[in-house]
Amino acid sequence: MATKVLIADDEMHILRAAEFKLKRSGFDVTCVEDGQEAWEAIQVERPDILITDFHMPRMDGLMLCRTVRSNESTATLPIIMLTAKGFDLSGDDGTSELGIAAVLAKPFSPRGLVQCIQEVLETGTYVPNVATF
Repeated sequence: MATKVLIADDEMHILRAAEFKLKRSGFDVTCVEDGQEAWEAIQVERPDILITDFHMPRMDGLMLCRTVRSNESTATLPIIMLTAKGFDLSGDDGTSELGIAAVLAKPFSPRGLVQCIQEVLETGTYVPNVATF
C-alpha cells in the first residue's frame, strides 16, 4: 500500500509541483490549501505524514501542528514544515515542542522533498544534504 501524504499549502504551484513528484515516486497524495482543510482531511483519513506550509489562511502551519499534537489519534503523526526562504524557524517559536521532524525552505527541490519524506518515515528526523537543495 502506498504511503499517504497530505500536503497543505496556499500556493497552488507548490502544491502541484510537490503532488506531481510525489505521485511519480509512488506516494498517495492529497492536497489542500490551508490548515483548516488539512485538519478536516486528517480527521477523515489519517495520512502517514503531513507536509504543511507555515503561512496559510484560516489556520497557519503552527496552529495546525498544535491541533494535530493535541489530539490523541494524531499526536504521533510525522510533520514536515515548509517555510519561505529566509524565514528561519527556531525553537523559540514552538516548533521544537511540536515535534516537527524537518523544516524545508521554499523553494525546495522536489527530489529533496521525496528524500526528506523517506528519511522522516524511516528515522523520525531529517538532516538535509546541502547538495540536494
